[in-house]
Amino acid sequence: MIKARPLPAGAVVIEASPEERAALAVRFGLGAVESLRAEVTLEQKPRAIRATGRLRAAIMQPCAISGEDFPVTIDEPVDLRFVEEHQRPATEDEEIELEADDCDEIEFSGDMFDLGEAVAQTLGLAIDPYAEGPNADAARAAAGIVQEGEQLGPLADLLSGLKKD
Repeated sequence: MIKARPLPAGAVVIEASPEERAALAVRFGLGAVESLRAEVTLEQKPRAIRATGRLRAAIMQPCAISGEDFPVTIDEPVDLRFVEEHQRPATEDEEIELEADDCDEIEFSGDMFDLGEAVAQTLGLAIDPYAEGPNADAARAAAGIVQEGEQLGPLADLLSGLKKD
């Protein structure tokens, strides 16, 4: 948790403890979160607090094909805006135009905001759910899954005769 006023001077370093890393691994369905560190600079803007920096993590992620864990390194920029919850809400008939920056807004109430949770969510968004490990091709072959054009058998022979050159 970070106090909104006054903002800390310099970069805020968030480094997950072993217990926090274990909880994040369960939360995101990972084999492990081996390290997680973010360095974030906070800047007061007219209607928001801007948080910019970098997130670095080492995780053990299950392969989307074989299910076996393999190591993945994450190095992501952090660019978020924390806005106070009580800003004027839009009415039902009012159209809202979103800028690119508006997509990464996080509302907070009171005099503190949760930078740690924002870093955790940034990690969650950086994980590729379709990542393939080094044994993905072997798992495909063991399951009988072949690449397009590599089919064998009588039907494949008949279909190949239909192809035009």
